[in-house]
Amino acid sequence: MSELRKEDAYFDSSNVVMYIYGWRKQLLGISIAAGILAIIFSAPYFIPPKFKAEVVVFPAMTTSVSKAVLPQSFSSRGQDVLEFGSEQEAENLLQILNSDDIRTKIIEKYDLMKHYDIDHDSPFKYTKLFEAYDGNVTFKRTEYMSVVISVLDTDPDTAAMIANDISYLLNEVKNRIQKDRAFMGLKIVESEYFTLKNEVDSMEQELTKLRERGIHDYESQSEVFSEQLAVAIVKGGENSTAAKEIQLRLDTLAKYGGSYVALRDESRLLKDEIVKLKTRYDQAKVDVNESLPVTFTVNSAFPAEKKTYPKRSLIVLMAMVSAFLFTLVTIIIIDTIRRTKSLENV
Repeated sequence: MSELRKEDAYFDSSNVVMYIYGWRKQLLGISIAAGILAIIFSAPYFIPPKFKAEVVVFPAMTTSVSKAVLPQSFSSRGQDVLEFGSEQEAENLLQILNSDDIRTKIIEKYDLMKHYDIDHDSPFKYTKLFEAYDGNVTFKRTEYMSVVISVLDTDPDTAAMIANDISYLLNEVKNRIQKDRAFMGLKIVESEYFTLKNEVDSMEQELTKLRERGIHDYESQSEVFSEQLAVAIVKGGENSTAAKEIQLRLDTLAKYGGSYVALRDESRLLKDEIVKLKTRYDQAKVDVNESLPVTFTVNSAFPAEKKTYPKRSLIVLMAMVSAFLFTLVTIIIIDTIRRTKSLENV
């Protein structure tokens, strides 16, 4: 009989509604008190409101200015300067946005150490600074392959300026990275171009000397002189003055003709290569000296009129719900223990 009474005395979850109703005053009182405290401690004095500014950009497909704007020759395929980038270009932008280069310039320009109220004498000041920066400045890629630059700050104007500056620095840093690489390529192409040009100039000088010896077109001259020699021999014999003079020219062709043909043919091949190298050289100079925006800006940041953080209504609601549940669980535990002890004493 005592065991049955003990089982009946335990809390029955099927009667939870009536149980809560029985403790309604305590539960409501504590929940309302928690809500009031949440309203107080979520006020601007305790939690400074923050305003959000966003910049939305699309990556550009163009990686080379020369390929985008200059006519392409040979087998090269140009790029469309108006083409939007793909997932890979968007990921590249995210990597650059998270670089130390952009973060350092923003921190220095806006003196974020002071702006975030970080103690300069703290041994972990940079750790705190970077954590504050990462908490207020975020980047994400959308499903449409755009990149969103979001900045939270207690000053809406500052938030907008930081977001727009990051967008500007994104173009600046990526262009600088590409220009550094383009400059190295320019030096390589420049060296090859002038080396080849000097070699061709040297060949032209040798060809000029051979032309001064009367060799202008080995194949046609050989054919003409051979015909003239045959005619001179028929008319005046091998020892005629005309035949000897023509034979002398043929001997000169035989002596220097091979060198002339070799220099001429090689010079022609090298001149074709010079034309190709000259095109690459001009393209490399354009890539070093000129730049295009690496993004298409869809929306620039502007000062927000309403704060984004904190959401006081959500804080108050969460505080009241948490207080209600915590109080309910506490009451159940205390009531169960009390009833258990009372039954044990029976």
